[in-house]
Amino acid sequence: MAVKKTYHNLEDIRERKLQLSEELNRDTAKMSMLWNKTFVKREDATKGEYITSMISNGIMAIDAFMLFRKLKRNYNSLFGGKKSKKR
Repeated sequence: MAVKKTYHNLEDIRERKLQLSEELNRDTAKMSMLWNKTFVKREDATKGEYITSMISNGIMAIDAFMLFRKLKRNYNSLFGGKKSKKR
């Protein structure tokens, strides 16, 4: 929530402008650091790590598909289908 501040002269405005500029520079530097951390190049994985990663990703994809299928069957009306009859 922004606090309203009253300014009595140009010096108050200059001080606030300088303060905001410093805050902006700090935030920009912090965001830049975080952005660079996000896209750090990973070291080359060994064959075992690569295979483990592929299996893990495959299992997650199957799990996501099964979850979607279950949700679609139980909540078909949310996905644009007609209400199904109970068996």
